[in-house]
Amino acid sequence: MKFNKLVGIEPLGLIPSANKDLESFAKTLILHTDMPSNADEIVKRIGDADAVLLSYTSTLTKDIIERCPNIKYIGMCCSLYAPESANVDIHYAHSRGITVTGVRDYGDEGVVEYVISELVRCLHGFGTTSDGKPRKAWSGIPREITGLKTGIIGLGKSGGMVADALHFLGADITYFARSEKQEAKGKGYEFLPLEELLEVNEVLIACLNKNTILLHENEFSKLGNKKILFNTGLSPAWDAKPFEEWLNTGDNVVYCDTLGALGHEHLLSKPNVNCLQVSTGRTQQAFIRLSEKVLANVTAYFKKQ
Repeated sequence: MKFNKLVGIEPLGLIPSANKDLESFAKTLILHTDMPSNADEIVKRIGDADAVLLSYTSTLTKDIIERCPNIKYIGMCCSLYAPESANVDIHYAHSRGITVTGVRDYGDEGVVEYVISELVRCLHGFGTTSDGKPRKAWSGIPREITGLKTGIIGLGKSGGMVADALHFLGADITYFARSEKQEAKGKGYEFLPLEELLEVNEVLIACLNKNTILLHENEFSKLGNKKILFNTGLSPAWDAKPFEEWLNTGDNVVYCDTLGALGHEHLLSKPNVNCLQVSTGRTQQAFIRLSEKVLANVTAYFKKQ
């Protein structure tokens, strides 16, 4: 059994051998290597295909799916945690009998290394700031992570890995999540209400699903001054206006790997904003894990047919 036509509507980040393996799942395979410019271009690329692959950079809306009536399978070559945060209208797809699959936990290791790397540079004063000036040690003299009061906002797989890595280096870990985690309690991580977490910690690390915003005006007032804020998600964890006000007042600093996580290009010029504009989770090893999981999803789909 094969798809009649399988189309990758944008660069998927799969390794060459995985692209080759996809040929065995379709009579016709088309993998686009550039980004579609708009919704009409996506519809044109899909055409009469019965299977679609996409990464995290394009969106399959209800309108697009509606205009491509042959679709039976949508494979997300990116993280899928919940329909509400997905870049595919999963609820509508399911109403049309379309199977939607995604992957999880393929790029977390690189994110953990990014947090550790940037935090060490900040505490010790290694390198330069975003405006090219020599970086000063965060507290005036170099510090270790040992004893650093660190709050994790969102203790899923990624947040848990960040917490474990920092705990290994001696950080004092507390966290906020939708519910208290018994496994975290066993490691000595204390659950705190969000407002308290923001107040008592010097470093806050948001590890939230895409389009999840927990930091509003009240939260930034609780966060206060002389804080280090990381966002490891794919989108901002905050409302734009109070976030920028917090950046502009006091001695605070923020770290994001991508512009999508930061929120707006004009923030890049601020000296207390550190944004690599690179997805730190997209490593050589992550591409291998991603490829294996995408192929496994397609294989599982046909086993159910």
